[in-house]
Amino acid sequence: METSLAAGYALRAEPPPVDDYVHLRTAAGLRPKSTAEARAALRGSWSCCHVVTAAGATVAMGRVIGDGGWYFLVADMATEPVHQRRGLGSVVLAHLLADIRQRAPGEPYVTLTADDAGRRLYAQAGFTPFTADQTGMQLVLRRG
Repeated sequence: METSLAAGYALRAEPPPVDDYVHLRTAAGLRPKSTAEARAALRGSWSCCHVVTAAGATVAMGRVIGDGGWYFLVADMATEPVHQRRGLGSVVLAHLLADIRQRAPGEPYVTLTADDAGRRLYAQAGFTPFTADQTGMQLVLRRG
């Protein structure tokens, strides 16, 4: 897994600006979120980082939601489409996992939801599918 950035990029070990978070989610094909949702999500993160260009544009990001004890969820892994295939996602994921290793006690349990585009990246980092007796499930609570 890539751990160093290509020339012209810098990793920032902090949440991206809210407007950049909202834009990057949409640009990368993730479900759009409002500014209020973005603020709450970033504030509730256990760990965050983002990648910027030399001009300061946010082009990749990721975050971890966690209880600080043993359970952690990698979320919002996103790279601006024109900056994909440059190892940015690998660097973001490596940073987040290193932060968990360094700060979490014991043997942390890390999960994520992978789409087809991300499976290779996550497998390279050591993630494996759940066992046959486990099923990923979701519930989106709708208003109204």
